[in-house]
Amino acid sequence: QVQLVESGGGLVQAGGSLRLSCAASHRTFSSYAMGWFRQAPGKEREFVAAIRWSGGTTYYGDSVKGRFTISRDNAKNTAYLQMNSLKPEDTAVYYCAARSRDSGSYYAIGALYDAWGQGTQVTVSS
Repeated sequence: QVQLVESGGGLVQAGGSLRLSCAASHRTFSSYAMGWFRQAPGKEREFVAAIRWSGGTTYYGDSVKGRFTISRDNAKNTAYLQMNSLKPEDTAVYYCAARSRDSGSYYAIGALYDAWGQGTQVTVSS
């Protein structure tokens, strides 16, 4: 089972940027699709972005399109989430997740992911 550790969260002003990293322990990381989700207090978990195993295809939630970019470096067993033009409503705990069955669809469904990180807090001040 792959283990995931997020880093890079913190406090930033509105309009600023952060880059989250997700380091994976498993040697077959390159075969996993990776996703980012977030959860704000009192709200349901929300899909943010996903990337297929090859890195050639990406998916985004509507609220982050054009501002966030997901990427991966399979040589480093790491996935990234570059977040630009941050807004106070982006404040949440951000989780990365790994999915072994990269079927090409349904990347926004958290239940289809096999492993999750512990989360990293992102706070955007107005």
